[in-house]
Amino acid sequence: EQLMKEWNSPVYAFFDPTPHIIEIADRRAHEFKCQARGCKVKVRWFLDKGDARSTGNMWKHVCLCWGDEVLKAADSAKDADKVRLKIVGSILQNGSITASFEHKGKGKITYSHRQHTRAETRAEVVRWVSESLRPFDIVKDRAFQSLMKTGRPEYYIPSLSTVSHDVRLVFARTQKWVAKMLQEYNGKINFTTDGWTSPNHHALVAFSAHFEHKGEPLSIPLDVIEVGKVKLTNL
Repeated sequence: EQLMKEWNSPVYAFFDPTPHIIEIADRRAHEFKCQARGCKVKVRWFLDKGDARSTGNMWKHVCLCWGDEVLKAADSAKDADKVRLKIVGSILQNGSITASFEHKGKGKITYSHRQHTRAETRAEVVRWVSESLRPFDIVKDRAFQSLMKTGRPEYYIPSLSTVSHDVRLVFARTQKWVAKMLQEYNGKINFTTDGWTSPNHHALVAFSAHFEHKGEPLSIPLDVIEVGKVKLTNL
């Protein structure tokens, strides 16, 4: 317990808070188990070594198991408690689905040399089908499966039901986030409506909010509803 008070590095947040004390060939060691779902890796510290408190192997495992972006986010945090609460907790709760949608800015799009983890694949599929208006069952498409699995047949592709669940989850959480942001906004918010008739003769009305967010103008479509009945009056 005395040693644990000194374990403030963010990397500890990715392992069980209390390590196991084991003995191997009369050598005592601390064994840290990774918290990632499905991961059985245990990192050991042999207490008779000069670098017994080195976290190098722990950082290496986090990079391989959790991903480079998560590693960078953790490295920039102040302590393990902050990482455990804001990063690891979010990922363990919902597979990093919501955490993966953090705004990245307007810089050049870059691609990692590392293959997506399962959680990252789920997040990217949610973003893809939402932004590009793709049907959920596109993940069962033969050509898509061929593109994704050729050369890496073990690559994970979420099922139709998983995609549907994830999209609904992200929508619900985003809806709550937008509502909270608008309710707590300290300033003026402009609301607009726009009505039109679709090509199949359905009357629609959209509601949007417009305001300044972090120095930038921001417009958010709040809802689109179908008008059940349109009543025309002579003006």
